[in-house]
Amino acid sequence: MLNDLYKKSGVVTRMISAENPTGEKGKACLDVPSTTDPRLYWSKNSLGENYKVCPFVRIPAHSTFIVADFKGEGVIKQIFMTSDRACFSELVIRIYWDGSDVPAVECPLGAFFCMGHDSQPHTVYSLPIVVAPHRGCNCYWSMPFRTGFRIEVENRGDTMTEIFAYKVLFHQQKVEKDISYFYAQYRRTETLAENPTHIILDNVHGKGVYVGTYLAWTELHDRWWGEGEVKFYLDGDKEKPTICDNGTEDYFGGAWNFGGYGIVPGSDEQSFNSPFLGLPMVHVKDGIPKHFSMYRFHIEDCIGFVKDIRVTVDTIGWKEDFSKYEHHDEDVRSVAFYYLNKPFCQIYETDEEKRYD
Repeated sequence: MLNDLYKKSGVVTRMISAENPTGEKGKACLDVPSTTDPRLYWSKNSLGENYKVCPFVRIPAHSTFIVADFKGEGVIKQIFMTSDRACFSELVIRIYWDGSDVPAVECPLGAFFCMGHDSQPHTVYSLPIVVAPHRGCNCYWSMPFRTGFRIEVENRGDTMTEIFAYKVLFHQQKVEKDISYFYAQYRRTETLAENPTHIILDNVHGKGVYVGTYLAWTELHDRWWGEGEVKFYLDGDKEKPTICDNGTEDYFGGAWNFGGYGIVPGSDEQSFNSPFLGLPMVHVKDGIPKHFSMYRFHIEDCIGFVKDIRVTVDTIGWKEDFSKYEHHDEDVRSVAFYYLNKPFCQIYETDEEKRYD
């Protein structure tokens, strides 16, 4: 990436934010403080025109705010968002490509930025996603578009979101004829022993590449939980997958229970961050339930498909005496990140498949 920077001199760069809602050239910082304009509620703190008149916005309860609605061609390079709202799961981000009315991205805000437990905000230091102190959410996935994009954030809470700050930085440029569009699919499962599989991704048809998994895992037992295999069903696979990882902690780059209970006496799982994989949050100090946050980005090792893809993880752990594996009841939330060769895909078969609670 550093080696290519010298080739980008003169690229047309625009940014949509509260200070420039359209992203047009020379159209930032046009507002003047107002006590009557509801959009400029926070201008009461301004030092006057040009000085932080509209740094962020408010989103009323049960309403949707249009973050950006741009017509043109190019590539989104960065999305930044943050809010004073305590529960980021009550904010839902949606992204639409090229005039589609079906979102390619539809996720609770925290989960999209790999911070899926409202009670445990934490930092994330990876290549495509960074959450900086405190809850400063940054996304660096490249997102091409041919005729435009729309980004919305819905406040599903019962109260006003007083502060929502955002910016969307993009390059206006020609994109290749055979581009693939960025997607993020959210799912949640409360698994049972008789149904121990969480579906990470399903109902995706077309040609594309799978680039990342995020899991917000709630462990409901006081035993080791991470033996379930991550499975990739590719291009017509039905009963048996083509790719099967050998354990949850192995898939996310760790080993031996992430250094935790039963392997290192008296220890808990050890958190870590790296460019492509990490366990950035471990919360086990109050007994059950225990909370874990994990990301795995397939950037140097992306997983391609030409017809369809399905991804699952089984909730398997050890019995209390470590004598045998057993199915566990768990609460698992996930986000699958991938690219697909069409701007929309009806990925959910039922409303139950996209639970936000």
